[in-house]
Amino acid sequence: MSEKHDIKPDQSIELLKELHILTRDGKLNQDSRRKLKQVNHLCQFIEPLLNEVRQNHGVTLVDHGAGKSYLGFILYDLFFKNSNDSSHIFGIETRDELVEKSKDLARRLEFPGMSFLKLSVADSIESDLLPATVDVVTALHACDTATDDAIRFALLKKARFIVLVPCCQAEVAAHLRKNKGQVLAKQAFTEIWRHPLHTREFGSMVTNVLRCLQLEAHGYQVNVTELVGWEHSMKNELIIARYMDLPRRRPADRLKEVLQTLGLEDMNQRFFTSL
Repeated sequence: MSEKHDIKPDQSIELLKELHILTRDGKLNQDSRRKLKQVNHLCQFIEPLLNEVRQNHGVTLVDHGAGKSYLGFILYDLFFKNSNDSSHIFGIETRDELVEKSKDLARRLEFPGMSFLKLSVADSIESDLLPATVDVVTALHACDTATDDAIRFALLKKARFIVLVPCCQAEVAAHLRKNKGQVLAKQAFTEIWRHPLHTREFGSMVTNVLRCLQLEAHGYQVNVTELVGWEHSMKNELIIARYMDLPRRRPADRLKEVLQTLGLEDMNQRFFTSL
C-alpha cells in the first residue's frame, strides 16, 4: 500500500519522522504503518468529540499512560496546531526519559499547547499541576488497573468524554482465581472460568463489562466497539463514554449484582458507583 493512503494530507512529516513512524527518507515499514493506522483510526473517533467541545470553548485533554505520546502529538498536529483557542493537551507518563523527550519534541515543533508530566495515573488525581476539570480523558493501552485509575481521574475531573483502549486486565482474573474454589461449589455457570486460560480471558471481558457499568452508574452513555481489525492489534476494544447525566440506579444495581454473582465483592472499591 502506498504511503500516501496512510498519511493524512495535513499531517506533519517532520513529526512522523520524530515519532519514528516514518524513516528518515519518509518511508513506512510494516510495523510503523500498523502504529500509524491505529492512532489515526482512534483520532477518527475522537475528532467529533473535540469538535463538540470546541463549539463552546477550547479543549482540555488529558492522555494517561502517554508513553511516547503518539496519540497526543498526532491529535495536536491534526486538530490544534493552527488554532488560536485555549486548547491544551496534557500527557501523563511515569518514565522520566519519555517525558523529557516529549517536552523536547513539543518545543522543537513549536506546539505550545502541550504539557508532559511525570506522574502515575493515580498520582495525577491529586496533582495541582492539572486543572480542576477537563473535557476529554484518553487512556490508550494503559495496562491493568491504570485504566481504572484513568476512569477515577475522569470522574473526579468531571470529564465530558472518556476514551479507553484497555490493556492487560489481570486484577479481576486474579480475584476470580482466588475465589474459584469457593464459588465453583455453588453454581454450575462458574465452569466458564474453571480452567486457567478461561479465567484469564473471562476476567479480561468481565473487567471491561464492569467498567462500562461503572461509567453508566455515573451518568455516562457508553459505546463499545473495535478500534481496528484483529490483524492490527489484539487489544482493540474501544470504550467511549459521553456524559449525559443519565439515570444511575439500574447500572449501579447491575454492577453490584455482577460483583456478587462472580464472588468479587471485595472489588467494590475498585468499581465504585458514587464519589
